[in-house]
Amino acid sequence: MNVSSTHLFREASQAADAVRLQLRTNRERMEKLGERLRRLAPRAVVTLARGSSDHAATFAKYLIETRLGILTSSAAPSVSSVYAAKADLRGTVFIAISQSGASPDLLAAVANARTAGALIIALVNVESSPLAKAADYTIALCAGPEQSVAATKSYITSLAALIHLVAFWAEDEELLDALSEAPAQLEKAWGLDWQSAVAQLRPARDLYVVGRGLGLGVAQEAALKLKETCGLHAEALSAAELRHGPMALVNPGFPVLIFAQNDETHRGVEALAAELAERGARVLLAGATAPNSIVLATESSHPAIQPLLIIQSFYRMVNALSLARGFDPDHPPHLRKVTETV
Repeated sequence: MNVSSTHLFREASQAADAVRLQLRTNRERMEKLGERLRRLAPRAVVTLARGSSDHAATFAKYLIETRLGILTSSAAPSVSSVYAAKADLRGTVFIAISQSGASPDLLAAVANARTAGALIIALVNVESSPLAKAADYTIALCAGPEQSVAATKSYITSLAALIHLVAFWAEDEELLDALSEAPAQLEKAWGLDWQSAVAQLRPARDLYVVGRGLGLGVAQEAALKLKETCGLHAEALSAAELRHGPMALVNPGFPVLIFAQNDETHRGVEALAAELAERGARVLLAGATAPNSIVLATESSHPAIQPLLIIQSFYRMVNALSLARGFDPDHPPHLRKVTETV
């Protein structure tokens, strides 16, 4: 199979156009929603998602807490769908993120959140889905169909939609301007050469994928893709958490893929990369430089946009890595596109 013949390759390459369409489609809706959220002045934000969408929710936590100063926490769907427990969500915003909008546990949690007094916002790709109909506000991801089991453009459009929402909510013109440049930057990021990562990771069995702050969600996403498309045991970690117990596994030759964005976390992530390389780890570093590390080319941008660009370059690499390891990236074993958990 040729690297460019997979659904994953074709769909990931469409992310820039999907974000362009999303920004055009949602601008007026986002502006009105931003005004509503400023009037509401919520005491907290609760996110709800699974899989890749939950990694977007990790990004949302850091984005909302750093840009708006509002406590943001992830809901456990089973609290509603299995335990049938009730929460007091008055004065909160409940953001549900889903490609399909069809999973029963997410729908149960949204129904409970509405009863508990939350304002429901759905970020969803299938606009006719039950989740879209259950929300007070629906934000279209505009990713279009995805045939590969591994989500790519729907993940990137989820991040873009979160940035769009927060930029209008915070009235952050700098962030809005940066987001307007993201489609062109995504195209450039797609063309970057990460073949050195393919060569290093092809023989691997285990690795860490590391990020911090706004970059942690894309580290989680990359680890998931390495598991499902490449058969690799990949664990996502915060750069801060790696310094605790997980450091014990970092022996000579152990691969570590590190993502860095140019914000307050940058210096610490570079220092960690240097320390790991000194221990003999095979350090693959995107968004920074460090001695004895393999530096992966990245597009520079606003710190909130950089994670989108890094994961876009990663998607092209992981497609090639999957094929190099003898896998079909479109059809991971034991998985299907829509997972309906309860």
